[in-house]
Amino acid sequence: MAIVRKIAYNVVFNVIAKILSTVLALVGIGFITRYLGAGGFGNYSIVLAFFSFFGSIADLGLYAITAREISRPNADEKKILGNAFSLRLFSSIAVFFIAPVIVFFLPYSNEVKLGILIAAASFVFSSTYAVLNGVFQKNLAMDRVATAEVLGKTLQIAIIIFAVINDLGFIAIVLSILAAMILNFSLVLLQVYKYVPLKLQFDFVYWKKILLEAAPVGFAAIVTFIYFKFDTIILSILQESADVGIYNAAYKVIENLSFFPAMIIGLVFPMFSFHIFSDKKRFEYLANETMKVFCLLVVPMVIGAIFLADGIIELIGGEGFSESANVLRILIFALAFIFFGNFFNNILIAANHQKKMLAILACCAIFNVSANFIFVPLYSYTASATISAITEFFVASAGLVLTAKYVSYVPRVPNIGWIIFSGLIMAIFMFFFRSIGFFQLFILGTVIYALFLWLTKTITINELRSIVSSK
Repeated sequence: MAIVRKIAYNVVFNVIAKILSTVLALVGIGFITRYLGAGGFGNYSIVLAFFSFFGSIADLGLYAITAREISRPNADEKKILGNAFSLRLFSSIAVFFIAPVIVFFLPYSNEVKLGILIAAASFVFSSTYAVLNGVFQKNLAMDRVATAEVLGKTLQIAIIIFAVINDLGFIAIVLSILAAMILNFSLVLLQVYKYVPLKLQFDFVYWKKILLEAAPVGFAAIVTFIYFKFDTIILSILQESADVGIYNAAYKVIENLSFFPAMIIGLVFPMFSFHIFSDKKRFEYLANETMKVFCLLVVPMVIGAIFLADGIIELIGGEGFSESANVLRILIFALAFIFFGNFFNNILIAANHQKKMLAILACCAIFNVSANFIFVPLYSYTASATISAITEFFVASAGLVLTAKYVSYVPRVPNIGWIIFSGLIMAIFMFFFRSIGFFQLFILGTVIYALFLWLTKTITINELRSIVSSK
């Protein structure tokens, strides 16, 4: 299978899988919000925020560095993966045992504290299988990971629905996370043996080497958590749980959609790493095409969210979360900047310049935390959403500057003017026909956007044909 077709297959498969996972997630959120209410959903969001927190402190940068190293020519995959897997397992278990100490000092109810401990147990499985994803990235087989995650999500939603129908309470819903992570871990671990004979390895000299390489990325993961999820924890301390619920009803949409830049970068990152030193022109071509795809996705996402926010929130949480619509309209700009921040940061990692972004990310984290503590008491979730968007803008802008300076690469997006023009036509259409039904507006707006992309030859028949061609 040609490389373009393999990439296209993985993109299409992962998009379909993510859409299915998103639908399942929204169904689950719908059950949770209606069962627990804004306050209960706020508590559930606090648990998920700590799930992300545990992930950041135990990340160690291993996922990105492992994917980069096994993608190098003549890489010793068995050694790299065996040691990275052992190191991640060790760090995850260490976090699990530290979690009770952290939980003891938190100003939450006993039920929420127990939920956080369950999240810590879930994280052990989640983080350990995540480091294996580099194998599937290199072999353009991310469809296997996507399948495992859809099955895990299906199990989680089934448990949530069962818990709601039988009124089993908050803890039963949190346990669904643990069940899903165990299933994901088991399925991915079984699949990885088809590519690499994985064995636990304890080469401590290599551990030191890979930790030094990964430390900047690991630190970046902690900093990223601070400006990406710490606002939920600050909001939970300074405001009521209901405010946390309203904020996170909108944030859940962003979290699900943020999979797309990570997925696409995950597929092209091994090729970035392979070509960035050996064939600069090939790297620039791949990077420009990736940026074009990002622009093609970001423009309709932003426009669609602006006009469809009320309908989206009503589907997710019902009438009790109507205030989340304006939060979503703000956060959609944060998502747009996440696309481009992800793009530039991964180029820096591929070029071994991951240390260059640390100071910028640290400044963004300091700004985010400081601004949240200042403005959340005054403006609650509106402040959190606005600060998130501003922070992601700073991250993306800094990534562009650093990439231009240290990699000598500035993206050149083919047909960027026509992409924006097609989005403008979509926006005008949705503005004048905003009174029609939610699904009709969504479908027709998408069709209008795609039609003008075709009319302006931004996307041509030959491009689509080249993807599916066997030659």
